[in-house]
Amino acid sequence: MSDRPRIVCITGHTASGKSGLGMALAEALGGEILSVDSMQVYRGFDIVTAKASPADQAQVPHHGIDLVEPEETFSAGAFLTYARDILTRPQPVLAVGGTGLYLRAMLHGLGPRVQANPPRRAELRAAEDAEPGWMHARLREVDSASADRLHPNDRVRLERALEVYEQTGETITAWHDRHRFAEAPFDVLQIGIRWEREVLNLRIADRIEAMLEAGLVAEIEGLLARGVARDVTPMRAIGCPQVLRHLDGELDRPQLAEEIATATRRFAKRQTTWFNRDPSIEWMDPGADLASRLLPRVQRFLAGAN
Repeated sequence: MSDRPRIVCITGHTASGKSGLGMALAEALGGEILSVDSMQVYRGFDIVTAKASPADQAQVPHHGIDLVEPEETFSAGAFLTYARDILTRPQPVLAVGGTGLYLRAMLHGLGPRVQANPPRRAELRAAEDAEPGWMHARLREVDSASADRLHPNDRVRLERALEVYEQTGETITAWHDRHRFAEAPFDVLQIGIRWEREVLNLRIADRIEAMLEAGLVAEIEGLLARGVARDVTPMRAIGCPQVLRHLDGELDRPQLAEEIATATRRFAKRQTTWFNRDPSIEWMDPGADLASRLLPRVQRFLAGAN
């Protein structure tokens, strides 16, 4: 038996029911929850990032939520340091979320380190603004494998791939091929919730209506009123750009819901690509009894059985 800490991860597509399953298992185990979500770390963005409610947080301790202000930066490296401190505590901690990069960093370490270069990043963004698709075309010249993997509109990852190449002379694809995120500080049980696409799309639509009814538009209005800028990182969370367009008069209420749904469905497709690269995820059919079905498996794993 390995002497490495044992952790359980609950992952899956957006709106798949990860949080509810995590809550049920954490309660049964007397455990806690670590949110693996790159947008829930920002304070004030509660409805739009589907944070656990105050009641749920009072019932089960949650970590990884409300760590920084909207204007602050928070990286996968910062999450790695934070999460590994939480996960090495003695009580059971369930890592729950769908941000693939954060999950991979937590479990296997990070990719190549490059220094922040704001002037060069500004140049890349200016070139992209002047000629949409420029970054993707440039990346294809130096790293066709990454270009095949990344969407032309995924500016953040396109910028990083170009930065790695420009600063190290090596493509991020070559780095990954050589290292393959080789760290393995934990024994891990990864559970995924998988719905049929048509059902998931219905769940996404229902979730968006619930968020709008809960005050999503008012939440973004309140953030703007207190001085949060439109270009801070959490304003890129799905739902925020669409609400901003609604507030500017570009979208009515039905159009707002549909635009958020479209963006969310696209995100779910990108999540599928990410998840398909990880054969260690044990996919489960959803259902009301999923927590009770999983509990014995999780208990055996945490006790040392495979």
